[in-house]
Amino acid sequence: MRMQGNLRQHLATLEQATELSALQATTEALRDHYQVAHLGYHWVSADGEQYGCGTYSIEWITEYVTNDYVRIDPVIIGCFQRFHPVDWKELDWSSKPAIAFRTKAIDAGVGNQGYSIPIRGPSGQFALFSLSHNARDDDWAAFTEKHRRDLILCAHSFNQKALEIEDKRRPDPVKPLSGREVDVLTYLAMGYSRGQVAQTLSLSEHTLRAYIESARFKLSATNTMHAIARAVSEGHIIMGGAARAATGNWPGRDPVQAAE
Repeated sequence: MRMQGNLRQHLATLEQATELSALQATTEALRDHYQVAHLGYHWVSADGEQYGCGTYSIEWITEYVTNDYVRIDPVIIGCFQRFHPVDWKELDWSSKPAIAFRTKAIDAGVGNQGYSIPIRGPSGQFALFSLSHNARDDDWAAFTEKHRRDLILCAHSFNQKALEIEDKRRPDPVKPLSGREVDVLTYLAMGYSRGQVAQTLSLSEHTLRAYIESARFKLSATNTMHAIARAVSEGHIIMGGAARAATGNWPGRDPVQAAE
């Protein structure tokens, strides 16, 4: 299905933006275009600094920043662990802080439904493009399925423009990881527990922790999951398998050369 004409116009306006206020205006236009309660772009730095724009009330934004909700927000925490669009119902809202946070968000008019697209930019940059609304589950599922592709395009267009406008906010380049640090993060990214990684690599748990902490320091990551996300985005590790031990081929590659 072709992109709707007025969406194309909104993205063209976004392309011409030179300051945050223009991004803010585009969030409002896209909110109205999709007829949802709220829409926003949220860039979270490794040190917890936040930057973005959106249609949430100033009261809710102030409460969110003042109370450092970024540390408990299941959307932020859950999307750190994912690389594809996320329906908020898929996230873990079971803890007492998460339940209280959700109640406050709904009271602030955020809505009972939400959909976020995680974005990973240069040097491990992490941001979210989110929509929220009050709707029934089946109606919301139909809406997100219908608009999924265009929303992904919007998300990355917003992030590219934010990087251009706020170039100084880009994370510092990632320091090179050692081979052992790459191995450790790769296995953790594949879902291995720390104990399994230590056993697989014949390491003591103390040595394993040292490699993880070293990698976190080099990647300027707040926690292990953030380190994995930055390592993936920077191309240090590849999700889906242990590359060094894998066999296989792909179109155009000479099987003889691959075996050498």
